[in-house]
Amino acid sequence: MRKFLGGVAAAALALVLAACGGSGEPAAPAADGTLKIGASPTPHAQILKFVQNDLAAKAGLKLEIVEFSDYVQPNTQLQEGNLDANFFQHKPYLQDFVASKGGAELTFLQPVHLEPLGLYSRTVKSLAEVPAGADVALPNDATNLGRALKLLEDNGLVTLKEGTGTAATERDVTGNPKKLVFKPLEAAQLPRSLQDVDAAVINGNYALEAGLKPSGDGLALEKAEGNPYANGLVVRADQANDPDLKKLAGLLAGPEVKKYIQDTFGDGAVIPAQA
Repeated sequence: MRKFLGGVAAAALALVLAACGGSGEPAAPAADGTLKIGASPTPHAQILKFVQNDLAAKAGLKLEIVEFSDYVQPNTQLQEGNLDANFFQHKPYLQDFVASKGGAELTFLQPVHLEPLGLYSRTVKSLAEVPAGADVALPNDATNLGRALKLLEDNGLVTLKEGTGTAATERDVTGNPKKLVFKPLEAAQLPRSLQDVDAAVINGNYALEAGLKPSGDGLALEKAEGNPYANGLVVRADQANDPDLKKLAGLLAGPEVKKYIQDTFGDGAVIPAQA
């Protein structure tokens, strides 16, 4: 059985927190055995709403979807027992969060989809046109910063210290022929930064929310093959065998959701996770 704080059922309330982390009231536990899932609005909450509307009832599930616009509160709220699961992050981000919080007992239950990280610009039309001294905005959280620098390296814009891979920081840049100037920002702010910088490496969900189309607007995109950054369903470790959460994980990994993702995000912005 899932644990609910105080056993008190609260009215369904969609809680959207500010990109900086916000200071809103905690999400309250869901009522009547409903699974309360925290998610980023795009595409995570969209995918969950498809499951909620088309699949959940047949599986004997009820879902309440709580939307968050930052990358911190969904894990904090889950850890505190105010959510039953969340769906917004990839495994490396979760591992970094757990390590930074002294071993928070959260576990990655099921990969669902990949959102390729992309390099975008309002003014530059190709990689070759990236100017010398260009300001390039990057996500400032540890896992996505290294991921962004790896994307730049894979596309010939920088060289990283050997062996750093996706753990790289700006200090690991050993070659920077165009003398790019890096501007680390909160991931949610990156699309807005495009009016102030020459280019930005933007997480897939925030690119989608900003109306960017990876296949047409991206100067460079991550490859899907062998990519470890599939986003998935995360739960508290002591709930990993909860029957309802395992049912939800099965639905998210099923053929109906795969088809929904392909039909809805057909431009490569969201790719079903590899089986």
